[in-house]
Amino acid sequence: MSCHDSKKMGLKTNPTLMAFLLIASGLIIWEVICKLWAVPLIILPPPSRILTTAVVRADLLIPHAGVTALEIVAGMIVSLCVAIPLAMWMFASPSVEKAMAPLLVTSQAVPVFAVAPLLVVWLGYGMASKVLMAAVIIFFPITITLLEGFKSCDTEYRVLFDLMGASFWKKMKFLYWPWALPHFFAGLKVGVSVATIGAVIGEWVGAQMGLGYVMIQANARLKVDLVFAAILWLALMGLTMWSLVGFLERRTVRGK
Repeated sequence: MSCHDSKKMGLKTNPTLMAFLLIASGLIIWEVICKLWAVPLIILPPPSRILTTAVVRADLLIPHAGVTALEIVAGMIVSLCVAIPLAMWMFASPSVEKAMAPLLVTSQAVPVFAVAPLLVVWLGYGMASKVLMAAVIIFFPITITLLEGFKSCDTEYRVLFDLMGASFWKKMKFLYWPWALPHFFAGLKVGVSVATIGAVIGEWVGAQMGLGYVMIQANARLKVDLVFAAILWLALMGLTMWSLVGFLERRTVRGK
């Protein structure tokens, strides 16, 4: 095999390197376009300006990022407290699943922007409405994937546990739950990836803290670089939580 072929195979087998190269290429093209065409900063700031703003204005962004992160984590806890028992209940009772399925679909079919103002009216401008917004978005993928994980359990193992006279809860503990863990973590990854949407939309509708609040205030003052800097912090938060869930998955499911 030639050296050229080896390099090509190395790129193909290293997705992290490929992702880095794609992102770097996009940022370079973005930077060049902004410089060559002299794009005004109030229209589209270059990545270098956005990165500088994200670092220089860290004293402003970090406290707001902390509030948004707290809303997301609290929303995740609320969603887990609802999604896990609900998935178990739906799995144990097919009639409950049939009754709940339309409600679950409806909860995702209604636009988030339509619900956010109502939650602010009902729960106020504090953290509660943002936590609930994040929980609503997170709990659906967790519930559905966990339920499908329970259903995917091998029939032969079910028969074996039935022959041993295991109760439903013993089967749940020693069979269904371990079997569904990969599905659960897949749903959790999706949930934490989109959790920022609910929290930020809630902050857009009405808040006094949070990255969504910073974005609204900066946009009103035409500080587009600060808007992008807040988006960058949101992206980093999402990647961090996604990586943390992946770490927990490796330690729990794969034992690494």
